[in-house]
Amino acid sequence: MAPTLYMYQASSSVRAVLITAKALDLKFNEKEIDFLHLDHLKPEYFQLNPQHTIPTLVDDDFILWDSHAIMIYIVSKYAKNNLLYPEDLKKRAVIHQRLYFEAGVLSVQMRNFAFAVLYENKTSIDQKDKEAIHESYGILETFLEGKVWIAGDSVTIADYSLIATVSTLNAFVSIDTKKYRKLSKWVLQCENLPEYEVNRKGLMEVHNILKNKLSIV
Repeated sequence: MAPTLYMYQASSSVRAVLITAKALDLKFNEKEIDFLHLDHLKPEYFQLNPQHTIPTLVDDDFILWDSHAIMIYIVSKYAKNNLLYPEDLKKRAVIHQRLYFEAGVLSVQMRNFAFAVLYENKTSIDQKDKEAIHESYGILETFLEGKVWIAGDSVTIADYSLIATVSTLNAFVSIDTKKYRKLSKWVLQCENLPEYEVNRKGLMEVHNILKNKLSIV
């Protein structure tokens, strides 16, 4: 039986898992959770995930949430090789560092401006939020120094996790292609991956959700 993924297409966390699954040729039983209408707060979802977050994975009797944990799990269980999540300790440590950066910095920045627009009726992104995002772009640029991909010379789950979030941020705070040449090149490389296709629908959805609220879009 295929694993079940409770998801909301516009979520970058969900899209990161979907990109990974696409690369693995893994099919989910997809259960859409209407995040905007607070389906994630309903008692039946709380029984699965007391944090109310998305995505949530149910694989037989095993329940797991947090996109990074889910990505590591499905790659470890379903991948035919270890290319996306190498066994080498140092390579894996770099991947983890990139995932933690996405979780602790980029996702927080995106959540801050998205919540302000959706729930505080702001029509523009605060300058301080823009500056923080640009600073993060600069950090990503340094990550790519001497590397083809975000964690080394081959695609890993770190690329999948980061591109889902970076593509969303870039839609609202554009990456300066002259200032961040390596980052811009990496984005294009990710967009040319076959598995990136599953990111497009959700990215367009989040763009449509916010475009009527933001004066810059």
